[in-house]
Amino acid sequence: MTAREDFTVRFWGVRGSLPSPGASTVKYGGHTSCVEMRCGRHLLIFDAGSGLRPLGRALGAEAPLAAHLFVTHTHIDHIVGFPFFAPFHSDQSHVTVWAGHASGVPIERLVGDLFRPPFFPITPQAFRARVDYRDFANADCLVCEPGIAVKTARLNHPGGVTGFRVEFDGRCATYLTDVEHDEARPDPLLVAFVKGADLVIYDSMYTTAEYPAFRGWGHSTWEDGVRLCEAADAGRLVLFHHAPDRSDGDLDAIGRDAAGARPGTIVAREGETLVL
Repeated sequence: MTAREDFTVRFWGVRGSLPSPGASTVKYGGHTSCVEMRCGRHLLIFDAGSGLRPLGRALGAEAPLAAHLFVTHTHIDHIVGFPFFAPFHSDQSHVTVWAGHASGVPIERLVGDLFRPPFFPITPQAFRARVDYRDFANADCLVCEPGIAVKTARLNHPGGVTGFRVEFDGRCATYLTDVEHDEARPDPLLVAFVKGADLVIYDSMYTTAEYPAFRGWGHSTWEDGVRLCEAADAGRLVLFHHAPDRSDGDLDAIGRDAAGARPGTIVAREGETLVL
């Protein structure tokens, strides 16, 4: 019998909206969205929030480096770490940047428009790495490396967001951040997209009690994450994209409630590694 290859997920940034450093966020972390997946020897990165910077430092010993960076959308909290990613500044790196959040503007242009004077002192042309930019349409299946299927879906968020489903060696992880739920029932298309996944990383910005004040902002609740996973017969639910004002104590309480509602549910925490 052939041994299964490693499939791991590590969290480098778990917050939404803006970084939230401070004494009250030490346990779960204050960096914005960035998730590392290792599929065998291949490196996949999801989102370029401020958590991309510490990930880049950790990758310093891996040279030459090849990585795929998947961008859900270009709201600032999901790309603010982009110019601070150390591998971009090494001629020993090759990074492929993928995006398809339906803005109508190529990702290379979007990045170049943001990271330039007067908003930023340098442009991406200063990168020493080989950087390839690839745009796709939501619902495309991306074959970034042999044996890895990255399926995509458009999520409900202002301006559009891409959800990702990574299938590798008989296992599956989904990454669903910045998605607004349907209060009546889980979206059947999203249920189909998540169906049978071993791991579901899900936007849990609000609670059900808080949600009415933020309707239309493009975010979900942990309660709807539970309902989605139940409807999709999925595996472990990981609560993600924490509100910036959530303290460690707040997230501890949400974690207890969520685990009570669906055993095995956890709250994403910077530095934590999950093995599929």
